[in-house]
Order: sequence, then structure tokens, then C-alpha cells
Amino acid sequence: MTTEQLYQVYLKHPIVCTDTRKITDSCLFFGLKGDNFNGNQFALQAIESGAAFAIVDQPEYAINEQFILVPDVLESLQNLARLHRKHLKIPVIGITGSNGKTTSKELLNSVLSQKFKTFATEGNLNNHIGVPLSLLSVSIDCEIAIIEMGANHQKEIEFLCSISQPSHGMITNVGKAHLEGFGGLEGVKIGKGELYQYLSDNNGIVFINNDNSTLKNMAQDRKVKNIISYGQNDSNFLSIKLKNTSPFLSVEWKVERGNQYLAHSNLPGTYNFENIAAAICFGAFFKLSPEQINKGISNYKPVNYRSQILKTEKNTIICDYYNANPSSMIVALENLEDTEAKSKILILGDMFELGVESAKEHQFILEKALSTKSDRRILIGEEFFKLHSKNGAEFYKNTADAEKALQKNPIESSTVLLKGSRGMKLEILLNSL
Repeated sequence: MTTEQLYQVYLKHPIVCTDTRKITDSCLFFGLKGDNFNGNQFALQAIESGAAFAIVDQPEYAINEQFILVPDVLESLQNLARLHRKHLKIPVIGITGSNGKTTSKELLNSVLSQKFKTFATEGNLNNHIGVPLSLLSVSIDCEIAIIEMGANHQKEIEFLCSISQPSHGMITNVGKAHLEGFGGLEGVKIGKGELYQYLSDNNGIVFINNDNSTLKNMAQDRKVKNIISYGQNDSNFLSIKLKNTSPFLSVEWKVERGNQYLAHSNLPGTYNFENIAAAICFGAFFKLSPEQINKGISNYKPVNYRSQILKTEKNTIICDYYNANPSSMIVALENLEDTEAKSKILILGDMFELGVESAKEHQFILEKALSTKSDRRILIGEEFFKLHSKNGAEFYKNTADAEKALQKNPIESSTVLLKGSRGMKLEILLNSL
């Protein structure tokens, strides 16, 4: 079956599913393969659970007309999404970056949805499977789509752009994330810069933080012409300044020397200033009223362990452990230092995917942690434990050991930073905090 023929089937059954546990009536099931599973083997179960058709790439599983045989299920999914994108005559905003992608996406969606029917990537569906699934979830009546794109190696953003075909885009920042796959910081710049290259080649519009010299240089290197800038200087399309940081950020902003407005957020940490600025800039560009923009900013409340403030019976927890890399660790520690609290505790978990840089980067973060004013410093994970001879901190090989230590020596009446890579499962500690 050709992509065009499959698209006609999709138009009649526009719900796509890859997990038999989430089958809905009359959906399309794509039998994707992984290292430890073969989705073809679940195709019959998908049909029996209510799927209209199952897309498979092994002939022995195509047992009747409800099974659509294709050369490769993943490529068919990607090509179907690519074709659907061509039929969407709407702005598609591509977002990538080392840190802040999801927060920026959610803030932007909160703002733009005050005026438009929007779609935004759900969760972290931002890879070679997630981006196609996201695009195929964009309905024909959608007015603006926001697609998050993640990467851990070069050429990945380029590929995702070929599917999502963004008309507008932004890179939140470039930092020390996925160093192993990218081959160092310069490799990260090249990889993330593929979004700029796509927009430059296709007459797209780049939104850029003009206070970030790295991003400016990356745009110049790729000869980006259509730029909408935001930053603290009045010469930008959007000029914005930080007004207040405690307990949450407030900003003053204006567009092209116009009237000044004040926006209040539910986000802690000065590192979120750039995320707020970007969302306001997009809102102003798409001609939302100041009231709509400010409402969108104030309505957004962080969830899913990203800049999330959790108040327990004993402590205030800064939950920021969805992911971690050296860049995000530094700003989290700086934010803790700026936070007003009688007692401050930092709990840090290992950072993953740093390759040969791992030992050096963990050493660097340890030194930063030791210089951060804190009543107690708890470092968890194999990499941090290698440095346990250092004074001024507690070291534990894993989260389970740290939990036992917290039960014996509990933390109370404190503001606690909980930060680490997702694989450290730091949420286990919440029961003890």
C-alpha cells in the first residue's frame, strides 16, 4: 500500500495507536518493532480490541483485509506523518534545545490557546517515533501546532524537521546535554542548529533570545534572515525585564517601544525567565492582546517534575528531576542559592549520557554544590559516589540507600532541591521528605 492510499485510510480512522493497552475503537494500530519487542505479534490483539486496521511489515501477520502490509512499519508511520503535515496549512512551531523545551512548549501553548485552537506535543513524544505520532494527532481544524523535537545525536533534528516541516521555530539554549551522542558541546551546537538550518533553507521564521550570544552566532552561521528577537534591550521586537523572583517570576514587557505590561507566572527560578520571554514573544507575534498573553502566562502551572513546587507536611520541595545535565544543574543550584529560606537542602542525582566527560562534569557539579550555601548536601549515584572522599557532603550509591539515610536522619522545615536524571528515580525520596 502506498503512503497516499494509507493516508486515505487514516482520514477515515484518524486515531493512531502503537500500544495494544491503549487501543480505541476504530483506530489504526502500527506494529512497531523495538530491541525487545515486535509489534507485528500484537496486531491480531489490536484488531480484536477494536482497531480498524493494523499496519504490519511481516507477511505472516497479514491474515486478512484488516491487516495492511507495508515494507517497514516505522517508515510508513513517518511518511504518513510527513504527508499529513503537507495537508496542514497552518503555522507549525518547532522547539528544540538542551534545557527548557517542554516548559517552553507548555507555556507557549498556554499563551497561544487563549486565541487559537492549538496542538502541542504531549509529554515527551519528541523523537523519531514521537514526532510522527504528534503530527498525526493534529486535527484538520487546528490553527497552530507546537512540535517539540529532542535529539541525542547529530542529524536527528534535521530528520525530525523533514517530517514536521516547521514554519517557525526556536532553540531554547545550547548546553551540556547528551554529550556522549553529540560528541561534545560543539557537536550539540551543530545538532541543535539543524533547526535554524531548516528554517533558513525554507524561508521560515526564527525566534531568538538576543541576549544569548551562542544562539545569535549559530543563526548568523546559517545565514538566517527572518528573525524575531526578544531580550532585555529595547531594540528587540519584544523587550522584557525580570521584575520579581520570589516566590515566582514576574516580568515587565513591551513590544517595539509600545506600552509596558506586567505578567505574573507560577514558575520559580530565574532560568525560567527565558522560557517566559519566548512565550510572550510568540504571543505578541501572533497578535494576541496583552491581556490574552498575560492570562496564558499566569494560567500555566508546572507539572511532571519540571520546576514544580511541592509542599509536603514537612518541607517545600523544588521538584526538578525529570532530567538533568551540567547546564541545568548549575542553574538549579544558583536558583536554590537565590531562594529565600531558613534552611536549604540540596539532593542531587547522577547525570546520564555524558560519555567520556562524565567524571569531569560530576566533579564540576560537586564543586558547585559544595560552594552553594546549604545546610545539607546529599549526592546520589555511581558517578557522584566515586567522589565520596570529599568533605561537606553525604554520598550514596543509589536512591534506595539515600532513602534509608533520610529515614534515619530526616529533613524538616526546609526548602529542598531535588535534581537528577530521570533514571535516578528521585521521586522515591518524596515519601521521606
